[in-house]
Amino acid sequence: MAGTEDARPPPALPWTVRLQFAALSLAHRPDGSVRRFLFSLGDLHAAARPRPDASGSAMTTTASPSSLRLAGVVLIQPFFGGEERTEAEVTLDKVGPSLSMVVTDAYWREFLPEGATRDHPAARVCGERVELAEAFPPAMVVVGGLDLLKGWQTRYVEALRGKGKPVKVVEYPDAIHGFHAFPEIADSGKLVGDIKLFVDERRPTKSSQGLGM
Repeated sequence: MAGTEDARPPPALPWTVRLQFAALSLAHRPDGSVRRFLFSLGDLHAAARPRPDASGSAMTTTASPSSLRLAGVVLIQPFFGGEERTEAEVTLDKVGPSLSMVVTDAYWREFLPEGATRDHPAARVCGERVELAEAFPPAMVVVGGLDLLKGWQTRYVEALRGKGKPVKVVEYPDAIHGFHAFPEIADSGKLVGDIKLFVDERRPTKSSQGLGM
């Protein structure tokens, strides 16, 4: 029986995750043309890239050792879940106008492969099952106090720390899910400052660049 279980193929990945794998494969073209283009963007923009909502799971799946070194990753209220209902999902359901359990369940049905449950590895990104590459970068995880997904986000942070990865958690107690999309909410402006601080902390110094770090 154990041999049969070991021989099981890995679960099918959502098409959005497969697309990111394809993009990474393209980035490793032998002539280095794509890498040079990406590095040119890095000169114009921040080295640490914000990753809002559902992209958090894709980031966890695709981060791998490569010549493209990520200085850091920002996960803004990453969209994780599972079959189990967390306390936050129950108590904060419909508290905010942007999200409810009915809506999150609909999103998962659209995102996951047909027949998959919310315990699929692309959704339930927590616990010992999380696989992280050695090169997984330092992370900043943004959590809203009124976000019904905050329980899953907290478990994700625990998984990263359990694997020895540096994590900076930035919490906004009064924030609903997606608050950063509303400039009239004061915390959205504060988030910009917190992201800038994280980027500045991760930005390579001239001395480290000279040493090839």
